[in-house]
Amino acid sequence: MEGKLTGIGVGPGDPELLTLKAVRAITESDILILPGRSRDDCYAYRIVQKALPEVAEKEFMLADFPMTKDKEALKAAWEKTAEEICRLIDAGKKAAFLTIGDPSVYATYHYIHRLAEQRGKQVEMISGVPSFCSAAARLGISLGDGEEQIHIIPGSYGVEETTALSGTRIYMKSGKELRHVKKVLEEEAACREKNGEELQVYAVADCGLENEMVMHGLEEWPENLPYLTIVIVKGRKK
Repeated sequence: MEGKLTGIGVGPGDPELLTLKAVRAITESDILILPGRSRDDCYAYRIVQKALPEVAEKEFMLADFPMTKDKEALKAAWEKTAEEICRLIDAGKKAAFLTIGDPSVYATYHYIHRLAEQRGKQVEMISGVPSFCSAAARLGISLGDGEEQIHIIPGSYGVEETTALSGTRIYMKSGKELRHVKKVLEEEAACREKNGEELQVYAVADCGLENEMVMHGLEEWPENLPYLTIVIVKGRKK
C-alpha cells in the first residue's frame, strides 16, 4: 500500500486549539516526523502530547534543520530529510510531519512537501490555527477592520523597510532579531509622535503555553524574549 506525507499544523501552543482533523490524522499515522534534535525539545510534539498522551507510543523520526540563513546548508538538510521521508512513503508508511501554527505560514515543512511532491509522492496539508490569529485573540484586538491591510512579515529580514506599510504589521519568527525589531519600532514611534500619530505595539510570547507573556506597549518588553514571540503593530492618528 502506498504511503503518504501529511503536514499537520498543531496551532500556536494551546493543545485545545488542535483541530479534530489534526487529531484524526495523527492518530491514524504510522510515524511522526518531528522537527528538532530530540522529541522532548520539539514544540509541536509537546503540544500534541498534552492533547494525545498516547503519541508517546508512536514511532518517530527527527528532522534536524540548522538555524541558519545559509541557503546551501538549508537545502542540503531539506533534501536529506525529504529522501528519508520518501523511503518511508515507499514502504507504505503514513508519515505525519508536525509543525507549529499552520504549515502554509513560514513553515519548514513546505520545503519538504514540495520535494516529496516533485518525487511523485502523495502529500497533504492540514491547517492549524496561525499563531498571529491566536495572539490577536489573546490580546482581544482585531487584526483588520474595514479597508485596513494586514502584512505578515518575517522579523529577521529587513524590518526597517516595513515601517512605511499602512494598516497592521505582524512580525513572525524574529528570533534573535527581537532586540533589533524593538529598536526600529522605538525609533518609528518617536517619529510618529512628532507627526501627531501613535504607534500601538503588542506582543505575545509563547502563546498558549504555561510561560505565556502578553505585552501592551514596548515598555512592557523584558530584556530577552523567547523565539516564539509574535509582534503586532498598528499606526493610528491620535
